[in-house]
Amino acid sequence: MVIVEFATVLFYIFALLLTVSALKVITSRNPVSSALFLVLAFFDAAAIWMLLQAEFLAILLVLVYVGAVMVLFLFVVMMLDINIDELRRDFKCFVPLASLVGAIIVVETALILWHGFGATTTPLRDANAAAAGVSGTALMPNTQLIGKVIYTDYIFAFEIAGLVLLVAIIAAISLTIRDKKDKKTQTVSQQVKVGREDRVRIVKMPAETQAPDAMTEPPVTGNIGAGTVDNKG
Repeated sequence: MVIVEFATVLFYIFALLLTVSALKVITSRNPVSSALFLVLAFFDAAAIWMLLQAEFLAILLVLVYVGAVMVLFLFVVMMLDINIDELRRDFKCFVPLASLVGAIIVVETALILWHGFGATTTPLRDANAAAAGVSGTALMPNTQLIGKVIYTDYIFAFEIAGLVLLVAIIAAISLTIRDKKDKKTQTVSQQVKVGREDRVRIVKMPAETQAPDAMTEPPVTGNIGAGTVDNKG
């Protein structure tokens, strides 16, 4: 009799939901539905990482992608007036290129999985524990272990990634800031130098005026002062 662990059952359930959600992302006709299925796929991937005892990656996936990136995607998709028929008009033209790119991604993923699992006979946790002379339960948490590996073995790659992100942020800001004729900007230095007399100007005006006397200044009536038209050739 084969006894299946509960964690294994949960893994296959979340893996099936992740596969179905990923397929619905690319097959759904509504962009909002595709974005919502992508959120579900992220949650399923986070659950699988929790089963693999990678709590830091799971929480990071939920907070960064689901909490920030996908909310931004949903706002953009819901605010834009996207014509679905126009987008799907040339869909068949990109199928060969998309299939080639998908096949390359599958091959690369298979090679990575084979190198990480197929070519490894001893788990990394057990190997580290044996080298340290302690049991596997006495090791540091995975969050601390990831931080230690990033800032020691992969510090150069981490700095390069941070530099690339910094350049991307600066490029995005420089592309969006443009001087236009109808653009209203403010100068903080000039606003600080403004005094009280420059903000408010008091104008003195008489409170009331005397009405003209009807006996001395009669009102103008009729066509007095109106121009005449000369019809002579």
